[in-house]
Amino acid sequence: MAGFSFDRRIARAGELAEKHAAVSRLLRFYQELARFQKSVCESLASLEDHSITSLLPHVPALLSVVKQAGSPTLVQTAEELADFSQEEWLDMLSGGWQPEQQEQELPLEIAFFVHALLQPQAEYLAGRTSSPTESSPPLCPFCNSKPQVGVLRPEGDGAKRFLICSLCSTEWAFRRVVCPGCGEENKDHLPVFIASEFDYVRVEACDTCHTYIKSIDLSKNGHAVPVVDELATVSLNLWAQENKYSKLSPNLFGV
Repeated sequence: MAGFSFDRRIARAGELAEKHAAVSRLLRFYQELARFQKSVCESLASLEDHSITSLLPHVPALLSVVKQAGSPTLVQTAEELADFSQEEWLDMLSGGWQPEQQEQELPLEIAFFVHALLQPQAEYLAGRTSSPTESSPPLCPFCNSKPQVGVLRPEGDGAKRFLICSLCSTEWAFRRVVCPGCGEENKDHLPVFIASEFDYVRVEACDTCHTYIKSIDLSKNGHAVPVVDELATVSLNLWAQENKYSKLSPNLFGV
């Protein structure tokens, strides 16, 4: 299941942009991108063809959004991609669905455009499919992608942990004291960092595989939207970097 609508993401990005000047530009950009992705998702509902070919008509709109609100590097990349043929776009998008079959990873800037297009399609398709979530898999039960962020939902006297897919936004249950990167279960090897400024955001690290993931605790802040609050708290990444941890899965913006 995907538990946070595009409208909630857009609204939350606006709220956080007002509160946190350091990431205001990034969040405003995300707002525009989320509006674009919402339009892609809605258009798929009226189509019979949900293949990657159906994404090609949306390429000009994505390039326009980036040129208006993106970073200088992304703007330059958008200008270069404007000359790509439909066949080149189809090759890139196909690789985004099956990255393990690519001979080499896409450059970070190119990957942004591929994932910006694929995410709403993947989310739409995942929403039409029932995926088993009882077994607590480390990868998404729908598309086999890595989780982007965790979320703690109130349950009884505590909170239950879920993971949210980096591609299709599927949410599935996952045990609290387990590393989603390597399966480490020893709590002494799973340090947690919480900053006073964002006491509802947990940086959950692993000393075995040296990765980390953020989890958003909705029992402490019920207004949070995990994918947006994860993006807004990029300052917390510094603690992880200083302690030699790598992010399990970078977000759409590569951070």
